[in-house]
Amino acid sequence: MNTTTSTDGLARRERGITHTAPPVSDTPRNAQPFSAALAQSMTMTFRGLLKIKHNPQQMFDVIVLPIVFTVMFSTIFGGAIVGDVDNYLPLLIPGVLVQVAVAASVVTGVQLREDLDKGVFDRFKSLPIARIAPLAGALSANAFRYVVATVITVGVGVAMGYRPNDPAGLALACLLVVTVAFTLSWIFALVGVLLDKASTVQGVSMLVLMPITFVSNALVPIDTMPAWMRTIAGANPVSHLVSAVRGLADGTDAGLQVAYTLIGAAVVLAVFVPVTLRVYMAKT
Repeated sequence: MNTTTSTDGLARRERGITHTAPPVSDTPRNAQPFSAALAQSMTMTFRGLLKIKHNPQQMFDVIVLPIVFTVMFSTIFGGAIVGDVDNYLPLLIPGVLVQVAVAASVVTGVQLREDLDKGVFDRFKSLPIARIAPLAGALSANAFRYVVATVITVGVGVAMGYRPNDPAGLALACLLVVTVAFTLSWIFALVGVLLDKASTVQGVSMLVLMPITFVSNALVPIDTMPAWMRTIAGANPVSHLVSAVRGLADGTDAGLQVAYTLIGAAVVLAVFVPVTLRVYMAKT
């Protein structure tokens, strides 16, 4: 035994000085109060918006798709379905609003997978911030993309002759579309966390997206479909959203369809937010 060490220890005990280990906290690492987590999520949202500013190519799809879809579908289907483009636009624009915003939500999962592959979230783990903040911020920042998509879709429609009966109702419809797109982004975020490659995330997401957007009343009335497909399209949540948007824009009674849409969005959030967070925490 070292005599000097023993003597020093005895002297400290005689003076009443003891060395104790710091208490071990039961609080999980990076656990934050709700207010702090919310503020950090908003900071990460701002970071996501700055990424869009410095890399505007991320906006390519939400700028081009509304133009291409509106012009192409109105030209192809307008004469066949209602006789001319002008009368088809009130049917088409709400459908394109929904299709473009829902398609834009797929990018959330792809970008999340790319950031995970680059180790971006590993660097965030070393910061004294809530673990949820980077994920919530990324999803919230993408809401800007949905807003741009809806504005361009309406703008192109108006340029082609679309005139909603209730402009205020159309504004509410756009807000509803953005809300649903944000809700769906949690599903694609889960896909992005679960799968290993960004290309796989995009492929699987589009495989899911295409049937639910096209087997609906977005582009054509469902009564023109075969009976079996009519049943599927009628039960499709996208059809309820499109009907809600059309009703709000036309100034007709859309309360029931809006209620169906909001209930569906609430169910998706209740299921996929905790599941996505749990998987995200486990993966990072």
